[in-house]
Amino acid sequence: MVAKTLFGFEDLLAKELTNLGARDVNKGIRMVSFSGDKGFMYKANLALRTAIKILKPISSFQVASEQELYQHIYNMPWEEHLSENGSLAINATVHSLRFKHSQYIALKTKDAIVDRFRDQKGVRPNIDLRFPDLKINIHIDKNHCTVSLDSSGESLHRRGYKTATNIAPINEVLAAGLIMLSGWDGQSDFRDPMCGSGTILIEAAMIACNIPPNLMRKEFAFERWQDWDVELFEKIESSLLSKTRDFHFKISGFDKSPSAVRKALDNVKNAHLEEFISVNHEDFFKTKKGEETPLHMVFNPPYGERLEQLDVVSFYADIGSTLKHGYPGTNAWFITSNLEGLKSVGLKPSRKIKLFNAKLEARLVNYKMYEGSKKKRYLN
Repeated sequence: MVAKTLFGFEDLLAKELTNLGARDVNKGIRMVSFSGDKGFMYKANLALRTAIKILKPISSFQVASEQELYQHIYNMPWEEHLSENGSLAINATVHSLRFKHSQYIALKTKDAIVDRFRDQKGVRPNIDLRFPDLKINIHIDKNHCTVSLDSSGESLHRRGYKTATNIAPINEVLAAGLIMLSGWDGQSDFRDPMCGSGTILIEAAMIACNIPPNLMRKEFAFERWQDWDVELFEKIESSLLSKTRDFHFKISGFDKSPSAVRKALDNVKNAHLEEFISVNHEDFFKTKKGEETPLHMVFNPPYGERLEQLDVVSFYADIGSTLKHGYPGTNAWFITSNLEGLKSVGLKPSRKIKLFNAKLEARLVNYKMYEGSKKKRYLN
């Protein structure tokens, strides 16, 4: 199988798969391939935090023309995967000089499948782009074509807990990956001081308690497959739930927008995580850390892309100043695509990791705010 992910998360996803029990784990670009049985496919969809989709390849071949593609697809035993009264949808991605139009490739694939059904059964399946019984993925790289079944359906970042979003909400998979890259292990207090609709807070709580991230999804694509095994799925679900753990620290969020706070609280409630997460109406720049215990911080400040009124230089300078004066003993991480703004923080980052937030090139940066001076810390 193949698990798709975001750029920069390949190592995280490979580690997640290995920990879950996958075999033959191999990293690629924005993807990790692995082996497992049907139950493991269910488990991967339920439990992986950094996967966007789980694809199950069913055929691969060399192809030199659209007609050759049509013939290969036509010859495949589609009746093993779909009934003539069912529905299908096709997604194609193409990286080839010979094949340039992914939509045309999807169309040729659809023609081949429906023609086979019409020739063999006298009727053809329908096309349903929203809720198909079978979602097919065609991937052409140069002259090599891989045909896969999409076991996830809707992207796995759609966890099911988010009903309310803010301006520029962060993708749930991106949020989980940021927290994992930051090294947070659930053994300290956690804060998102610009929490928006609460995604980072919710993903942090699920990581801390080892709650499978996709338990609340309404549906996975494999539930419409002909070999869907509801008993096996429920057994896998119960096994994952038995591995949840207690969490003895605090997860807190701030936002200076009252409407964002309301949305965050709604989403926390939807995720059934109210006992772990508090959200307050606060302006981060007017706050201090409070407790003397270590604090882990991950946040996604505005970039200026969608907030044109933002004074980027002073905003990022205020982030640096607030961390320096108000947050000793804090391991602070944030992501931004505003690389100019980053220069205004006025602190030296311990780490910089290149990522993408949607199509925006971004950096995940880390600032370690020591108690007292750094020099004094090393002398002790």
